[in-house]
Amino acid sequence: MAIMQSNTATDAAQIPTGDQSGQRFALVALTSLFFIWGFITCLNDILIPYLKGIFDLNYAQAMLVQFCFFGAYFLVSLPAGALVSKIGYQKGIVTGLSIAVIGCLLFIPAERMEVYALFLGALFILASGITILQVSANPYVTALGDERTAPSRLTLTQGFNSLGTTIAPQFGALLILPAAGVVAGAASASVIEVPYLILAAALAILALLFAFLNLPGIVSSAAAASTHSSGAASAWSYRHLVLGAIAIFVYVGAEVSIGSFLVNFIAEDSIAGLEESEAAFYISLYWGGAMVGRFAGALVMRFISAGKVLAICSIGSCVLLLITITGSGYLAMWAVLAVGLCNSIMFPTIFSLALAKLGPSTSQGSGILCLAIVGGAIVPMLQGFLADQIGIQLAFVLPIFCYLYILYYGISGHRPDKRA
Repeated sequence: MAIMQSNTATDAAQIPTGDQSGQRFALVALTSLFFIWGFITCLNDILIPYLKGIFDLNYAQAMLVQFCFFGAYFLVSLPAGALVSKIGYQKGIVTGLSIAVIGCLLFIPAERMEVYALFLGALFILASGITILQVSANPYVTALGDERTAPSRLTLTQGFNSLGTTIAPQFGALLILPAAGVVAGAASASVIEVPYLILAAALAILALLFAFLNLPGIVSSAAAASTHSSGAASAWSYRHLVLGAIAIFVYVGAEVSIGSFLVNFIAEDSIAGLEESEAAFYISLYWGGAMVGRFAGALVMRFISAGKVLAICSIGSCVLLLITITGSGYLAMWAVLAVGLCNSIMFPTIFSLALAKLGPSTSQGSGILCLAIVGGAIVPMLQGFLADQIGIQLAFVLPIFCYLYILYYGISGHRPDKRA
């Protein structure tokens, strides 16, 4: 059963012909959403060392931050898809923003009561709102033009997502991490309240704007005139979609794992020995590399096949992580930071390749891919257990296996099965 409205440009849905100005306006408006959820997601990388210091957590316990945040994708994606199919993309965006506002405001009682579980609950609600935004915005972008340029278009908008992830560490380093080294319970309540109140205000403003914007609607094509047609094949029957879901799982898991450990890794005496507030600056370089790569990749993939670019970036990630594990000092630090550049095109490229040629099953496929984002909850937890057992540096071996699978997907796994 389809869980969302059809949402590719040629096979399942499209913006009405001749509404080019509407498409451009919608794309510009949507970039603000990509920016804000990138900002919020990356702020977790600053929140983790702060909470780890305040509550005296081990690595596995600290990774519960990412487990709760990305676990929301697994639990909320299907209900979110069903909701969006009933109320539409624009109302879905407003709903997601409104729920995210509530999540941000819940950080205030969590901080004042000094209960770790309340922080995790606030993160889950915040992530639930972000999930609805993802379910609404990602497929909407793929529908704003020709399906052949969908990977390039989604990569471009994801570049603004990376702009948010680049700025967030500086924001967190200024307002949060200076208190990370204080004795548990001694931090000012405003340490968490101020940044999340600012985010709540920004999200509320965006919700009001999107409630009144006149965005172009998505019109189903003849092939998908009935989005719930019993004759439509299940998305699960498409091999490249299922393999793509696994690729999304391992990619998000690897990217989040690396980002989550960067502050503590760079602070190690054998690496750079920096204070955590200083190390946060280098997180900006990690996510900044992804931003630069996405803007460049949007151009490159107009001339080179998306599968080849994906494979090349996967190889680069593996090599850099091997240097991270075997090296020391600034060599290891710069190697792991450079992985961000290789990560750049992976999510939008995998997402677009996995949805190709699904026709009326595109909507169901989108829901499956959003479910796979739960990798951001599972893989960091596994790396946290590894770090507690074998050390934080050797634990980076786990993302290598993730990138090896993405290499396979870029080489052959993304190709649609003609029999399907």
